[in-house]
Amino acid sequence: MKNEIRQIRVCPLCGKAYAEPPALSRTDNETPICPDCGTRQALDSIGISPEEQDKILSIIHRTRD
Repeated sequence: MKNEIRQIRVCPLCGKAYAEPPALSRTDNETPICPDCGTRQALDSIGISPEEQDKILSIIHRTRD
C-alpha cells in the first residue's frame, strides 16, 4: 500500500488552505496556486464571467465530494 503525505499549502491569490496538487498560475507560469484559482484563471482567459465561474466551481465541488 502506498502512503501519501498531503502537504497543506496556502494559495497566494485567495489565501485559502488546500491539500490538492497545485495549479500553475497563468500570470507568471511559476507560482503554485490552489486548484480553484487555477480554474478561475483558465475560465477567465476564455471570457467566462466571475458569476459563471462561481457556478462552475460549485458544480466541480459537488461532483468531487
